[in-house]
Amino acid sequence: MKKFRLLLFPFAGLYYLVTFIRNKCYDKGILSSKLYDIPVLCIGNLSTGGTGKSPMTEYVVRLLKDDYSLATLSRGYGRKTKGYIDVTQDALATQVGDEPLQFAQKFKEIQVAVCESRQQGIDTLLSKSVSPEVIILDDAYQHLKVKAGFYILLTSYNDLYCNDFLLPAGNLREPRHGSHRANAVVVTKCPEDLSIDNQQKIAQQLKLVKNQSLYFTKIVYDKMLHSKDRMVSIDALQEKKITVVTGIAKPAPFLTYLKDQDVIFEHKSYSDHHNFTDREVIELNALDCIITTEKDYVRLQLLITNAELYYIPIRIDFISNKNKFDLAVTQFVKE
Repeated sequence: MKKFRLLLFPFAGLYYLVTFIRNKCYDKGILSSKLYDIPVLCIGNLSTGGTGKSPMTEYVVRLLKDDYSLATLSRGYGRKTKGYIDVTQDALATQVGDEPLQFAQKFKEIQVAVCESRQQGIDTLLSKSVSPEVIILDDAYQHLKVKAGFYILLTSYNDLYCNDFLLPAGNLREPRHGSHRANAVVVTKCPEDLSIDNQQKIAQQLKLVKNQSLYFTKIVYDKMLHSKDRMVSIDALQEKKITVVTGIAKPAPFLTYLKDQDVIFEHKSYSDHHNFTDREVIELNALDCIITTEKDYVRLQLLITNAELYYIPIRIDFISNKNKFDLAVTQFVKE
């Protein structure tokens, strides 16, 4: 597959030209970006996915939600609807997308919305009788029609943007120098024992510009399996025939974690944000026990009625400089 994509370098050159001209038009003011009077934070990446945007969004929500009225705004990738929608806890993933539904079900005290146009989405949120004090844009790094006040750029430890190429030869949505817009660059999914030396080597590779800060995070898995009405330990399912179902961009870390827990399983892999067909639902309901990711769970929770269905919540934890990151975000919001 990689060798085939190398043949697509000429098309990557065309893609570079288009994105370079587009970005320059925004830089020069030929195309306009809208700046808002309230704090707007943007969380995103240069690549096509798999960097851990949802856990980072949840981290920022937890950091701010007790002190501010918050809203998250996403595109609602994978939904079958269009336009602006307020996401409620009882919405369907096909209506609003899996990640926004996950936010709405987990954080009942915040507003969650989806809209392809971030300008329209923000304007609608601000027109409400109870409008948010802070808006978090989920996966909007390339949406230059809105100028966020604080950009958090994510890049995966095993797939740094500095080692990648533009689509279609690689997975980058825009040229690497798009990273210069970021206030904070976060290397995600790092090994727990990442040394200071290796952190410094990565910093040299990423070539941060002035006023950018670099952070390193790891994924932390919950110790318990969660379902709609109970929690159980992984050990409690030893007698079950377990099937792991994933519909995420990069399931390898999730599978590795389960193997490290000595879980014996079969794996059914689907595309990111996959909408399950009727036939697939029948096949999954014929299984004994399913373990899935939290993002997949919000799509499967109403579909799986026969098989036992569990998910493992995850969160991010900073390997270093957590307080520095928290302070940078909270100071921006206060200003």
